[in-house]
This record gives sequence, C-alpha cells and structure tokens, in this order.
Amino acid sequence: MASFNKVFLMGNLTRDPELRYTPKGTAVTDVGMAVNRVFNSGDGQRQEETTFVDVTFWGRTAETVCKFLSKGRPLFVEGRLKFDSWEKDGQKRSKLSVNGENFQFIDSRKDSGDSPDGGGGYSSKAEAPQAPHSDYEFQGESAGGGGGDDEVPF
Repeated sequence: MASFNKVFLMGNLTRDPELRYTPKGTAVTDVGMAVNRVFNSGDGQRQEETTFVDVTFWGRTAETVCKFLSKGRPLFVEGRLKFDSWEKDGQKRSKLSVNGENFQFIDSRKDSGDSPDGGGGYSSKAEAPQAPHSDYEFQGESAGGGGGDDEVPF
C-alpha cells in the first residue's frame, strides 16, 4: 500500500527559536506555531480555534530559521508528521509533531531589517547551501508581499 506524509502549515511562532547542535554537529531548532482557524458555528456565530504545533528544523534550515525569525512572526511551513512516544513517571506519553523540510516568510517587515528582503519572498529548502549573505539581490516580491516562488539566490 502506498503512503504519503505531507503537511502544510501557516501560522505565527509562539516563541523565539533557539539553535542547538547534536553531538555530531548537526544544527537543530524546535519552534512552536499557532495556527488559527476561523469558522461559522451552526448558529451563525463566528468562532476561532487555535491549534499549537511543534515543528523541528534541521541543518542549514534550522540555522536560517534562528537567524531571521522571532516570536510572533508569521511563517509558512512544509514538512511531514512524526509520531513521538516516551515514558515519564511510569506513564506512556505521545504526541504528533512536524519535521519541517521547507519554509517561507509570509510577511513583509520592511522595518525589521533582520532578513535579506524584509521577510517576503524568501524560501529555504532543507538542503540549502551555505550561510546567507547580507548582499542579496532579489528579483522582486510577489503580490501581497510575501511567499513568492523566488528561490534563495545562493
């Protein structure tokens, strides 16, 4: 039987990313995302629910996330679900989380100055090459200020 495991999320970071390294030197960061859903209930009332999701990034992607993102920033993530289980105090515990493979900035903070293009149009792949440079020349932003198909220019 065939399998397919792909997740797309768009939400805001709930905490600042913190970069750490495995004993073999691989960069890793865990971020929390709040993903909102707005809907009309059966009686016509507008309601909102928030789902909190843990996302793990690895390698150059983890380093890029830590360099350019902070709490509250919106982000689009592509990844795959992973199931974690462990035992604590004699109780079995488990949770679903996301292994982030790609991401895109989805805002356009021209005033932040902490990302090469102010946040919009930047895309990172899990196998991204060397560290970002401060002298990027982007081909422009997509309509709406972010999340275009432009690739990282390095």
